[in-house]
Amino acid sequence: MAPTLTVAVISNRLNGLTPPNPNPNLPKPSRCRIRSSFTSQSLSAKRNLIDLISDQDRGLKTQNNPSKLSEIIKAIDAVAVLGGGTVTTGPSLSGTWRLLWTTEKEQLFIIKNAFLFGTRTGDVLQAIDVEKGILNNVITFPPHGVFFVRSTIEVASIQRVDFRFTSAVLRGKNWELPLPPFGQGWFETVYLDEDIRVAKDIRGDYLVVDRAPYEWKE
Repeated sequence: MAPTLTVAVISNRLNGLTPPNPNPNLPKPSRCRIRSSFTSQSLSAKRNLIDLISDQDRGLKTQNNPSKLSEIIKAIDAVAVLGGGTVTTGPSLSGTWRLLWTTEKEQLFIIKNAFLFGTRTGDVLQAIDVEKGILNNVITFPPHGVFFVRSTIEVASIQRVDFRFTSAVLRGKNWELPLPPFGQGWFETVYLDEDIRVAKDIRGDYLVVDRAPYEWKE
């Protein structure tokens, strides 16, 4: 992904928006104070969002709690303001991202009901390679099971990526079941830093992920 939301970028953007000082005898706002202010805002908004989703079981508990959902969406909007105008579709978008919270019903259904098939849901991941144009949506079922959907991606704008599903696979320890591809759409990464990514998609669903401590491979 392109450079993450850096203080320097924010500071440069602000400098172009700062009105002339009506009193030349007064000191101009220092670049250091501007950097400090935006860093503080970013950390505060990010911390608030993480706190709100931390006890929501990846979104399962939010499904029947409209007031909590409203709080979380407001927190997402707050970090999106900080990420506005930044490039989030460059090399920094690449990597293995681990689900923290979502409103996507299909993923939440699988997370909730995996026990019906004698298993449990492990990490839910997105493995993205911007340079190669590849996205894999992955749901793991420890110790050996995995369901993943392969997609091609194309950068559409500074924050939007178009995707098209190409195939899907349900895999166990000694077996594999190919499934037909289905669907296409887009997602917008409205906030990205070295730790987390926040996205909205074509269906109006929200996604909050962090960088996994490992790289997922087929």
